[in-house]
Amino acid sequence: MAAEIPPGRPPAEHLENLSTGIIVLDEDLGVRYANPAAEQLLGVSRQQLSGRPLPQAAPGLGVLLPLLERVRDTGRAVSRRELVFAMAPGQEEGGLALDCALSAAEDGAGRRVLLLELADARWRLRVDREKALLAQLEASRSMVRQLAHELRNPLGGIRGAAQLLERQLDSPAQKDYTALIMREADRLADLTAALLGPARAPRMVACNIHELLEHVRALVVAEGVAGVEIERDYDPSLPMLRLDADMVVQAMLNLARNALNAVGDHGRIVFRTRVLSADALPRANGRLVACIEIEDDGPGVPEALRETLFYPLVTGRPGGSGLGLAVAQELVSRHDGLIEYSSRAGRTVFRMLFPIGDEEKEEDAR
Repeated sequence: MAAEIPPGRPPAEHLENLSTGIIVLDEDLGVRYANPAAEQLLGVSRQQLSGRPLPQAAPGLGVLLPLLERVRDTGRAVSRRELVFAMAPGQEEGGLALDCALSAAEDGAGRRVLLLELADARWRLRVDREKALLAQLEASRSMVRQLAHELRNPLGGIRGAAQLLERQLDSPAQKDYTALIMREADRLADLTAALLGPARAPRMVACNIHELLEHVRALVVAEGVAGVEIERDYDPSLPMLRLDADMVVQAMLNLARNALNAVGDHGRIVFRTRVLSADALPRANGRLVACIEIEDDGPGVPEALRETLFYPLVTGRPGGSGLGLAVAQELVSRHDGLIEYSSRAGRTVFRMLFPIGDEEKEEDAR
C-alpha cells in the first residue's frame, strides 16, 4: 500500500529527491503537490500547478482524466507506457513521451488522494529507434551483397554478348537494338554500384558543415525550379567536424533532392543546423551531437512506407530508384552517425546526426 500523504504540506522528503515525477491530486483531481522531477518534465513550476485542476495546470495531461477517474472510483492502480502528450498548444509531433503509473493512497487525515508517477520514456524510445534504423541498415547491406552477387556477372555477360553480336551485324537498325541492350546493361551496372556505395573508408578531415551545406544548396538551386524557396537557418556555434566531405555532401544531396521532389513546382525547403545534447544520439557515448536538418513542406512520407523507408528499392515516387535514403544512411553510419526523420502533411524533416568529437584532444593524440 502506498505511503500516507501528510495533509496540508508536502509528502515525505524522499519524494523531493526522486528522479521520477510525482504529482499528488485530491479527489476532485486538483493538484496538491508536485516534486521537482515533475516540474522539470512538464516545464511548469509547482506554484503554477498547485491548487489547480490537472487539465488547467498541465493541459497536455488532460488525456489522463479517464484513467484518473477510474483509479479514484475503483482504488485500483493502472499504468501506461510510452504515452505521447502534446504539452504545447498546437503541438502535433515530438511531444513528451512518458511512462505513467496511477494509484490511490490516503493522506494523514484519511482522505483519498491520487498519485500520478511520470517517467521520461524519450531516452528508451530514442534507443529503440536507433536500434531499428541500424537494423534496417544491416538488412540493407545484406540485400546489397546479394543483389551485387546476382547482378554483376550476368550483366557483364549480357553486355559482352551484345558487343560481339554488334560486330556481326550490318544493318544500322539491328545495331540500334544491340546498343539498347548495352545501355540498359550499363544502367543496371550503375544501379548495382549505387547500391554498393563507396567501398573505401572515410577520409576524415576537419570540415565546416555550413560550407558543405552551401555547396549542396547551390547544386539544389541549379536543379530546382523558380517556385521553390530554399531557406537557411544555421547555428553559428556549431564547431568544426571531422568528416569525409565527399561522403557527407552526397548524403546531404540525396536528402535535399528528395525534398525537392517532394515539394514539386512550388514549396519551401529549409536547411537547418543545431547542436543537441548527447540524448539525441545514444551511440554518441555522451558527446554533444551536430544536427543537420533538411525540412520540406511537401505532402509527407506515405504511411505504408514509414517502417521500411531506409531499405533499398523502397520509394513512393514514380520512376524513383529507392536508393537515395539507403545510400545516405550508409554514408552517415560510416561516421558513427544516423539519419532519422519525422513526417506529417506539410512538414517532413530529415535529420543527420553526427557525434561532435574533441578536436583538440584528437590533434594532440596524433
